[in-house]
Amino acid sequence: MANIRRIVLDVLKPHSPGIMELAIQLADLPGVDGVDISLIEMDQKVENVKITCEGEAIDYHEVESVIKTNGASIHSLDKISVGTSLIEEVTTHQD
Repeated sequence: MANIRRIVLDVLKPHSPGIMELAIQLADLPGVDGVDISLIEMDQKVENVKITCEGEAIDYHEVESVIKTNGASIHSLDKISVGTSLIEEVTTHQD
């Protein structure tokens, strides 16, 4: 089975924990080498964030578990890279 190397998630989370704490929890998972979290939108009760995890063998279910344990929910899986190497998206005329 091919390894998941990168996932990009649209996540709705409460203000606490902050994005630094959530990023550290995700980065501590086996198979995850790095995490990037960007704040997209904030209102009085929640934050919409984009989470990118990259690594050699990411376990999606473990990532999902950390997110849910912190009171957040995944709106969508926006991008996934799978295989022995990372392939960057190529811009085409339609883009």
